Amino acid sequence: MDSKVSAKKNSQLVLRLDKDERDAFVELCRELDTSAAREIRRFIRGFLKEHEAS
Repeated sequence: MDSKVSAKKNSQLVLRLDKDERDAFVELCRELDTSAAREIRRFIRGFLKEHEAS
């Protein structure tokens, strides 16, 4: 299964955030039973879909 996952997701995006914002985001994700990575991926996919007609 590891090879399937790494073949699908093989790139990283590094960004800098204010520590307090990052901690608040991670905590809120935890409270909502999701992960920060999942929510960031969801945002990126939605953003791309929203702007694909442009």
